Amino acid sequence: MKFKSLANGLLLAGALTVGAGVMAPAEADAFCGFYVSGGESDLFNDATQVVLMREGTKTILSMQNNYQGPTKRFAMVVPVPEVLMEENVKTLPEELFAKIDQLSAPRLVEYWERDPCEPQYEYDDFAAGPPQAAGGGNNSVNENEGEPAVKVEAEFEVGEYEIVILSATEANALETWLQDNSYNIPSGAQDIFEQYIQQGMYFFVAKVDPAKVTFKDGQAVLSPLRFDYDSETFQLPVRLGMVNSSGEQDLITYILGQGQRYEVANYPNVFIPTNIEVSQDVKDGFGTFYTKLFARTVKQNPGAVVTEYSWDASTCDPCPGPTLDFEDYATLGADVLEGGEEFSQFGRGWTLTRLHARYGKDGLTDDLVFQKAGPVVGGREVYDAAGRLETGAKPAEYGSDNFQGRYIMRNRWTGAVDCEDPQFGRWGGPPSGVEQPSTGTALSPNTRGEPSNIETGGTSIEDRELETLVKEDIEDIDVTAQNPTETGNNDSGRGCSSAGTAGGGAGLVFALLGMLGISRRRKRSA
Repeated sequence: MKFKSLANGLLLAGALTVGAGVMAPAEADAFCGFYVSGGESDLFNDATQVVLMREGTKTILSMQNNYQGPTKRFAMVVPVPEVLMEENVKTLPEELFAKIDQLSAPRLVEYWERDPCEPQYEYDDFAAGPPQAAGGGNNSVNENEGEPAVKVEAEFEVGEYEIVILSATEANALETWLQDNSYNIPSGAQDIFEQYIQQGMYFFVAKVDPAKVTFKDGQAVLSPLRFDYDSETFQLPVRLGMVNSSGEQDLITYILGQGQRYEVANYPNVFIPTNIEVSQDVKDGFGTFYTKLFARTVKQNPGAVVTEYSWDASTCDPCPGPTLDFEDYATLGADVLEGGEEFSQFGRGWTLTRLHARYGKDGLTDDLVFQKAGPVVGGREVYDAAGRLETGAKPAEYGSDNFQGRYIMRNRWTGAVDCEDPQFGRWGGPPSGVEQPSTGTALSPNTRGEPSNIETGGTSIEDRELETLVKEDIEDIDVTAQNPTETGNNDSGRGCSSAGTAGGGAGLVFALLGMLGISRRRKRSA
């Protein structure tokens, strides 16, 4: 029996054994190159995925239950801060998780350098603006006081799930109740139960009604679950999941906040290295490249939680697929917020933060606690006055988050230079005569080291060191490029250029529509 995603490591999911019984993007912003591919959850196909929406003291938690095994053996226990009723629990469409994953996943992009002797067009300053980027009812009894040590606070059904909300005053009584109701508790759960009981937590217990399960290719398809509650503390319970862990696991947490980025408060935070130029070989194995980059980042920052994305969820640059809309926000929880219709009506204002943690059985001693964090930018085709591309993450000047994991293949100009004042460093989409790359998803092995079947020059990317796949050093994680880009006159970037992209078509459209307003342009002599 195999457990994936939530069932593999978040909240004791699957560890309780029940006995007997591509659309057009919403906004193109200023991307003028070409989106090649992205790395989604199949990069980390043992990963737990959770979406949290937070406003004030209200938290809406949505989780995907990718369980593989007999439905009668599926169950989960989630510590919650208050008694949940039927109106607090819903099932969600599975497709929404894939949409969020695709939107926030790392990107591979490709640029072509324009002819340095072509006329260059500049946009008037007024147009640019800021960069945009069910158990039984029996109760165990506390003999000393004559009061139930475990109490069923609520019972109801949602979709294919039978839900029971329990309160408990003793961990051993809770374990007894679960065993009396044919749940087999793994060793070590009682101590963690006791910790949650001392915090005054309740227990959300769910199991599956096999008669209501949908099957696909002989495999049960379980709906994602969503529930909401009020709590002063914004946290995600993960300690029970570690009881069921047999090794390293990945946890990807997506947080939606109104104009607000989040980070963890009780573990180190680090940003994924971004805006790294990579070898052309990476095009055929971007997923493998990114898993290597993430593994090195975690190795150099043990115990840290990695921020991979923070951006307004209704925009993107580049856009790998559809952005979130007002229906998505409502589905993820805006419908239960005070003024929720206003929050979701215009489909804007929600910042999507993607946090990625990797941990072993003993890697997390506390639940993840989240705190508000200042806006950051990074991973954009933005240059400073000296022509240097922005690197890493830095505080946002304009108060909005525009950070993403972005990796770049650059095709430098190799043609003739027949003018007195060539202007190097102008990048765009593929020129006329160059076939545009496909915009598919990067399928790759997972992070456990299985062969990739991706071959480049006779050597599998899986077998190559990270240092051979990057064209520049990544000092933050101690990576020295073995074949760095040669320095020269054309290394001083000037960002995106509309000049020369007419042949590529798509590059010109992105460059023009990405501005906040349609502007006049003026020709600058070469």
